Amino acid sequence: MSKNAEALAIIRARAGDAPVRLGLVLGSGLGHLAGAVEGVAIPYADLPGFPHAAVSGHNPNFVIGLLEGVRVAVFGAREHYYEKGNSAAMRPALEVLKALGAQSLIVTNAAGSMRPDIPPGDLMLLSDHINYSGLNPLIGEPTDARFVPMTDAHNPALRAALTASATANGIDLKQGVYAWYSGPSFETPAEIRMLKLLGADAVGMSTVPEIILGRFLGLECAAISTITNMAAGMSDEKISHEHTKAMAPLGAAKLERILRHFLGNLR
Repeated sequence: MSKNAEALAIIRARAGDAPVRLGLVLGSGLGHLAGAVEGVAIPYADLPGFPHAAVSGHNPNFVIGLLEGVRVAVFGAREHYYEKGNSAAMRPALEVLKALGAQSLIVTNAAGSMRPDIPPGDLMLLSDHINYSGLNPLIGEPTDARFVPMTDAHNPALRAALTASATANGIDLKQGVYAWYSGPSFETPAEIRMLKLLGADAVGMSTVPEIILGRFLGLECAAISTITNMAAGMSDEKISHEHTKAMAPLGAAKLERILRHFLGNLR
């Protein structure tokens, strides 16, 4: 039996056979949102092939159950490229999500803003992304399925629905382009100036691999950044992972309201 098949069997034994409608990947400082799901939490350690995900501020559990009446699967943590140098670390977990019946994937992250009108505590819906790292989780995939079109990687219909949910909750959800830097060191002010010239509005160390994998698997994808800091050189604040974890809850409360409204409209 493959690792994916083993993981599926464990999940179905603990959480039932009902199909999942949507998957949600939670970023730094956002792991507590998994607690909003009425269901079963399964430690990654119990699921063969699931990621290591040892970054502080993450909650390495796979939670499956109901949120606003919709059956969802929530990844309380992700493995980042900078942990082991594997950009495809989330592939087995996302393949399991697809096998559970998911149609859509929403990815969240903590990011640094390059726009004064999107300050810390705000959210940014990704309109597109720049894979500045040059890495790709599909390197090594032997089939022609690896040639994934990315024109609408961030699904327009999902983005419209998330924007409508933000508006309904009085939340100003701006859209922008996210640049993926490999990490784990933060970017230099010169690198931020370069990324601004390339058209990026926010920068972070995740999300792009999951979006590429999601599209490869045929999932409709969208992503939202919680802005935890201004990017290097954009302000006098001191950037650190502890600062990221401290600021993430400010945006997380808004994000939960948006997601609850969005899911309520899916029923």
